Amino acid sequence: MEKQWDIIEVLRHSRHDWLNKLQLIKGNLDLNRIDRVKEVIDQIVIEAQHETKLSNLGVPHFAALLLRTNWESRSFLLEYEVFEDGDSGKINDSALADWSNLFFSCLDQAVDVYQENHLSVTIDPQSEGIRFFFDFSGIIRNSELIEKFLAAPKESDMDFSIKEFSENELALEVFMPVM
Repeated sequence: MEKQWDIIEVLRHSRHDWLNKLQLIKGNLDLNRIDRVKEVIDQIVIEAQHETKLSNLGVPHFAALLLRTNWESRSFLLEYEVFEDGDSGKINDSALADWSNLFFSCLDQAVDVYQENHLSVTIDPQSEGIRFFFDFSGIIRNSELIEKFLAAPKESDMDFSIKEFSENELALEVFMPVM
């Protein structure tokens, strides 16, 4: 059952993230590591720009999933990048969010929880729809579980292909056309 996030809980997690970033800046300032402070600030700006682009895509369920994933107890760290703002039109946001949530749960069960596992999601808005690239790196302990998930029926308008699949990497390309 999916956890319901209320505004207080979202603000609590967001505030915690910002305090961590400020502590990182303060600690590096105390050590007089100005170059590192600039790097941290540059990274914060890039993350904020991607968050803005994600929020403006018109996929609120999928955006909420990505924004809260690292606040949940996952076996991987999620990063996302949104290419330049594009006019992609309306896609089936609920189907995308539901599939992605199931995929994240499948990964949680299939990977080695004691390893550094990373999932990168790249989002490429296009005129005919939105293309998503899911790139996982880490240790996959149960590849059969992932194979079963990927073989299961999907939303009819969702098109995806497996680009790479090994014990250390999984790369998927998903395309959601305009409705």
